Amino acid sequence: MRTRPLLNLILQDEALTRGLGDAEARVLIEWLAAWAERFADGGGSDDEARGKVDLLRRRGRAIRQFVELWCHRQDHAAAIQLAATERFRWPLPDPYEDPWLLMHTILTTRTGCCTRHELARRAR
Repeated sequence: MRTRPLLNLILQDEALTRGLGDAEARVLIEWLAAWAERFADGGGSDDEARGKVDLLRRRGRAIRQFVELWCHRQDHAAAIQLAATERFRWPLPDPYEDPWLLMHTILTTRTGCCTRHELARRAR
């Protein structure tokens, strides 16, 4: 599959960056784009790649919401409830964590990102 249609799904989804600062939004979009490129090069069908990107966008919106609640709104109770509902596996951050650092940590640690196995399992 060509990469551009998958990237367009990400770039046109305003819910992915709503409420974030530029720095953390950029980290999230770059992470999503890297995954979309992997899916496009993965050799699967167009529908499979699109389905995986749709799941990834949902995950990205939930991560965005967690960072917004925790860092920008300082609503830790709501962020904890979201983390439980979404089954986030990372430890809770410090109460005054920097938004960029939190986003970067979530997306670059093994517990924050979706593995291919996890996305394949969710797509079924």
